[in-house]
Amino acid sequence: MILDFRQIDMELKERFLKYVGFDTQSDENSTSFPSTDKQLILLRALKEEMEQMGMTEVTMDEHGYVMGTIEASEGYEERPVIGFLAHVDTSPDMSGAAIKPQIIQNYDGEDIALGGDVVMKVEEFPELKFFEGHTLITTDGTTLLGADDKAGVAEIMTAAEYLLNNPEVKHGKIRIGFTPDEEIGRGVDYFNVEAFGAKFAYTVDGGMEGELEYENFNAAGAKLSISGRNIHPGSAKDKMVNAIQLAMEVNALLPVTMRPEHTEGYEGFFHLVGIKGEVEQAEMSYIIRDHDRAKFEQKKELIKRAVAFVNERHGGEFVHLMLKDQYYNMREMVEPHPEIIEKAMEAMEQAGVKPIVKPIRGGTDGSRLSYMGLPCPNLFTGGMNFHGKFEYVSLNSMYKEVLTIVNLVRLWAE
Repeated sequence: MILDFRQIDMELKERFLKYVGFDTQSDENSTSFPSTDKQLILLRALKEEMEQMGMTEVTMDEHGYVMGTIEASEGYEERPVIGFLAHVDTSPDMSGAAIKPQIIQNYDGEDIALGGDVVMKVEEFPELKFFEGHTLITTDGTTLLGADDKAGVAEIMTAAEYLLNNPEVKHGKIRIGFTPDEEIGRGVDYFNVEAFGAKFAYTVDGGMEGELEYENFNAAGAKLSISGRNIHPGSAKDKMVNAIQLAMEVNALLPVTMRPEHTEGYEGFFHLVGIKGEVEQAEMSYIIRDHDRAKFEQKKELIKRAVAFVNERHGGEFVHLMLKDQYYNMREMVEPHPEIIEKAMEAMEQAGVKPIVKPIRGGTDGSRLSYMGLPCPNLFTGGMNFHGKFEYVSLNSMYKEVLTIVNLVRLWAE
């Protein structure tokens, strides 16, 4: 099945550029939900757009979750209800405000000057060669782009509009949902699975064209609060306890080979994501990840032992560890439903996409939703290099994801 490429291409580009114009950065230090009010501005706009499209049962609850329905084709009301989900927030890792996208038509496969002295080099990002001939949308080198996950939002909305305007494509009931705060691990804290009403769903939050993921990390967050004892350095012998030095000691006890920059595939890691301090007080934060649950638990025990060792060495409770699980590997929740994966692969193949089944080296809303009773694998968006100034997305791959979604709902109706 082939859609009108030029029409879809134009709609996708316009939608995506409109959505990235909203600053929706989430804030891990906030205690509210959503963590930032600015996410609600885009969520309200999406609700209005869904209503204008002709979706039914369009709602936005007190937590900001937006849901809507594409009613089943006549005679297809008994088909399984399927859902598609994406998140609107962008990562706290880099500014998502005042984004100035650059559009590169018919990309030539060479290095890309983003702006100023920032160059995205093929030598450093060899996957760029795959996108030769594509239309790419990049940053200007000063912000992230927001393809994670506004590309997914744009693809779902474009597919929804196509289905609403082309009733000859038969399908069962389809539920659409958009969430805040995925980037800080809280995206489905208050998500009402029963109200969503789908038998299963797909998050559209992946990267490279063809990615199909139903395995993700088990994840935990670790925060270390370190108290020191500041004494004048001239008389500090056997008295001073330097909180910064204790932080460095803890980090030195965690294996260098278990850092993100030295791992791939199914290898887990400790990632030091923040550190600040003075002699008297210091703070550190880590994310801990592993696909294997047993190895995940071992990593948590290792950081506990490192903290205990440093405290014992210095003769006091100077380092305090707060460890919290965030989400778990969705594989055991999805594997009992192989048809969810099989149909996704078939839908991709019919769209001219080669499926790439791989583990997510991260997490999605779908990982937690799967444990909440909504099996939810993850589909590609065509976005790359998320969370930083080298982020970009292929408009051609975005089109293929729209086609994949349309194929999926048609396959589930057969």
